[in-house]
Amino acid sequence: MKKVAIHPDYVSYTGFIDRLPEIFHAEGNTIYKGRNEIKVFEVNGVRINVKQYKVPIFINRIIYTFFRPTKAHRAYTFAFELLSKGFDTPHPIAYILVKKAGLIHRCYFISLQSPYPRNMYEFGEGPLTGRESVIRGLAHYAAKLHDAGIYHKDFSPGNILFQQTEDEVKFLLVDINRMQFGPVSIEKGCANFARLWGGDEMFRLLASEYAIARHADVDDCTRWVFDYRKRFWKKYTRKHGKPFEFSI
Repeated sequence: MKKVAIHPDYVSYTGFIDRLPEIFHAEGNTIYKGRNEIKVFEVNGVRINVKQYKVPIFINRIIYTFFRPTKAHRAYTFAFELLSKGFDTPHPIAYILVKKAGLIHRCYFISLQSPYPRNMYEFGEGPLTGRESVIRGLAHYAAKLHDAGIYHKDFSPGNILFQQTEDEVKFLLVDINRMQFGPVSIEKGCANFARLWGGDEMFRLLASEYAIARHADVDDCTRWVFDYRKRFWKKYTRKHGKPFEFSI
């Protein structure tokens, strides 16, 4: 059994979307493969991003079938929430829910492929010198998100894409199925930077610019940013090891 929801602007892609569960493994270009898999397909000259979510464990199959929206459904609806508030994310096209034995089995989220060429992983190494404008831009962007009541719970390097011109830096969020909407305190906002990669100089600049943007105390923000960063990476290191060398 399969449920397909398609945005009215993209009904011309119905045939392709209906076939996705059958063609996903054989077609398209894989750009990420881990717990989930992301592929890019070209359909009528348009690059389309398709994320196939891992089959949930049994208890979560029950939860997603009867009690909670699936990750694909949330990614689709949260995209419209972001866009309606003026924040960039790839335009949602559709989502697919496939059931097996009456329970959610596979889910797919389909969107336009992002044109933004860079992500925040590049700040995991190398000096900050010459790249300060991106970090200042990110701090002010995060402040705007939080002031708008938007909290990305996986605000990590690969989920923050950006493009830089001579005049500005523009940001775009992906992997948005884990979002919260509502008031974001200054402390909670500072905690949102914990998953980012980078050195102390970068985080001091982030904290300072974020505090300025939200009319908060710079010393408080700096302390919270470093404290939550240290907590996150200590926990991460115990489980996975460090992805790069930096002091915590």
